[in-house]
Amino acid sequence: MRYLSLINSFFNGLFFTLRIRVKNRRLATSLLPYSLCILLSACNIAKHLPSNERLYMGTDITIHADSTVSATEQAGLKEQLTALARPRPNKQLFGYPYKVGLYYLFGEPKKPKGFRSWFRKKFGQEPVLASAKAITSNIPVFKATLQNQGYFGSDATGKLTEDGYKARGAYEVDVKQRFLIDSAGFLVDSTPVRKALLASARRTVIKKGDPYVFDNIKLERERISQSIKQRGFYYFLPDYIAVIADNDTARHRTKLYFAIKPDMPEAAGVPYYIRDIFIYPNYNLSTARNDTNRRRAYTTEEQFQVIDSTRRFDQKLFRDIVTVKPHTRYNSRMQDLTLSRFINVGAFKFVRNRFEPDQQGDSAVLDVHYYLTPYPTKSVRLEIDGTSRSNNFNGTQAIVSWRTRNALKRAELLTINANAGIEFQVGDAGEGVTNYRFGLDASLSFPRLVAPFRFKYDQRQALPKTNATIGYQTILRGGLYRINSAQTTFGYAWRQNQQVEHVFQPFNINYVFVPLNQVTDRVYEILADPDVAPIVKQQYTNTVFRSDQLILSSLYTFNFNSPIRSLSPTSYRISANAEVAGNLASLFFRKPLENDDRNGIFGVPYAQYLRLDVDGRLYRKLTSKITWANRLFAGVGITYGNSKGKSLPFTKQYFVGGSNSIRAFRPRAIGPGLFTRDTLRNVPIFQDGGGDVKLEANTELRVKFNKYLEGAVFADAGNVWSYSDITTFGPEAQFPKRFYEQIAIGTGVGVRIDLSFFLVRLDIATPLRKPYQTDGSEWVIDKMAFDKTDWRKQNLIFNIAVGYPF
Repeated sequence: MRYLSLINSFFNGLFFTLRIRVKNRRLATSLLPYSLCILLSACNIAKHLPSNERLYMGTDITIHADSTVSATEQAGLKEQLTALARPRPNKQLFGYPYKVGLYYLFGEPKKPKGFRSWFRKKFGQEPVLASAKAITSNIPVFKATLQNQGYFGSDATGKLTEDGYKARGAYEVDVKQRFLIDSAGFLVDSTPVRKALLASARRTVIKKGDPYVFDNIKLERERISQSIKQRGFYYFLPDYIAVIADNDTARHRTKLYFAIKPDMPEAAGVPYYIRDIFIYPNYNLSTARNDTNRRRAYTTEEQFQVIDSTRRFDQKLFRDIVTVKPHTRYNSRMQDLTLSRFINVGAFKFVRNRFEPDQQGDSAVLDVHYYLTPYPTKSVRLEIDGTSRSNNFNGTQAIVSWRTRNALKRAELLTINANAGIEFQVGDAGEGVTNYRFGLDASLSFPRLVAPFRFKYDQRQALPKTNATIGYQTILRGGLYRINSAQTTFGYAWRQNQQVEHVFQPFNINYVFVPLNQVTDRVYEILADPDVAPIVKQQYTNTVFRSDQLILSSLYTFNFNSPIRSLSPTSYRISANAEVAGNLASLFFRKPLENDDRNGIFGVPYAQYLRLDVDGRLYRKLTSKITWANRLFAGVGITYGNSKGKSLPFTKQYFVGGSNSIRAFRPRAIGPGLFTRDTLRNVPIFQDGGGDVKLEANTELRVKFNKYLEGAVFADAGNVWSYSDITTFGPEAQFPKRFYEQIAIGTGVGVRIDLSFFLVRLDIATPLRKPYQTDGSEWVIDKMAFDKTDWRKQNLIFNIAVGYPF
């Protein structure tokens, strides 16, 4: 009851404080920690612990290392050993085990389902008691870890140190000089399996001079096993490989020898050959008897036995997918690739295979069975989702999608989408507009390369794809005008390996036009208003009344990712694009005359430009809960031919600002160059702020608090510039030699809510440097005034988005 009375006094005091509305901030600030102390002291943990027991508070490890062990290695070992130490202490706040305090706060529960029991399970945590046995158990774990890392002969001792009702584990770790790899050898003879072992030596991951790491040796055993299985040895396993280490203690070097164990099962040393391949493409449990009746099978040109009485799939599909061939040696790599293709081709819901070993004369053979359960051929789906774009347009849209799988009997996917949506700007300072979007598009994806001539591609990789799309979209822009866009593309996508992906679109056609009869009176009012800046009038004139434009381009994209299975805390991604437009059109259509924008293709001008950009991202995992994310983007667009001296088409221009760019500035509120726009007057914004050159850098420190909540601190920098056009934004918008003097910089903090299916991001940012001068200086750090409403309105930018910015 004493604890309850203390808590009651605490809350009564708190409510009294709120009622009298304390005006002295210093007094209110001092009352808060005092009140927390009363609450925490209400539960004296020491009185609740069992007799002669101590609360375990954590692990202290002291490293005594050889002079050859660097400080970085010592820090890494200390972190690794600390993570291995058991038991794990209770969660603490400023050194206080608050969850244990909450566990004992209301005393022992009297009912298993009462309030005390619920509160203890929900907010408390059972105390972790110190144990000398746990200290003793950790020592062999530490020694084994050091030995597995190559620090042979290292030792560890430990004891409990007590302080009142608390205790900690204190360890002294003696780290010896690390052993390095001297060489790696393979013990072989003339037997087939040992010849396969020798062949695997060419790609060993064990290199001379590398530190001895047991995990790397395990990876080498798995690699050797896979290499041997790829040479026909179906039953071979990594456990059949012996590793012999010869340590030179004087030189601290290790010689490794890999050999086949003499007690390996006989079947593991026999190479197997593929005899027959059976494919069941309509398999399901209800009709399994009919779908697996081999008497109904037909033989393809590749000698596959297909049991498909309905002929639902063209036999050429299996030629493209199945890399395992009859009358060849078993190869685990080809088998894995075949299964991967069946799964990723998109036509089959379930994929299962079975091997049936047999003896044919003196040879060991395998029959391969593939059981495939197809998806329903046709499906309709309705999607309603929210959108968040880099220009701070947020809204919702509905998409009705109709899909036909296996449209042409070779797993082609035909998709027809109809969409409608609304978008509005967040953080627009009264300048925003509301857009309505309506669209219809169709795409056809082939799991192969489609061309007038036949391609030969690497059969060891995933199937390439050919994608063809056609679509139409209309945007009603804020009651001002209507933009119509028609687009069609044709291209290829293929993976060179797990890290490298290529996308090549030889044909991209985009036609953009604005019906003049749907331009509203508001546009003419803006053009007639003498207070509206001339630059805004020029932009409206260029885009609304000279908007018809045709873009004929070719695009190549290169994506490179860090290894998926890498143990490194660093990962990265590089994406590069190269796009050229108008070259093919210039061969067949005459060049427009000077100042004549209507000559081109059927009276519509076509653009000519070269556009190159690269996006690099680097992620570094500092701890299990802290990640450092970085992005660097650089892009340039150069116009030539009949577009010489002009800017890129608007849809191809670069922009900065907004929730996925420089978050301290509103979308398109920066640049190009030193151009300054009026962000205070209530004039409907135009799609300005674009440029032909873009440089942007972002860095962000992400901290994961728990499963659902993350925090971030970030800084963004960059700008856009015109390359050759100085008529629209003036000469100060052109890319200068000292471009670094025109960089915008901003910083901020953010909160991320992880809802598993998607992540909601809330960021607030403020500028540190504006490209254009503000009161005589670009730097605005000394002008921060968080207590002033006008400053907050102009300089605190709140961003809401879905997903990470990069």
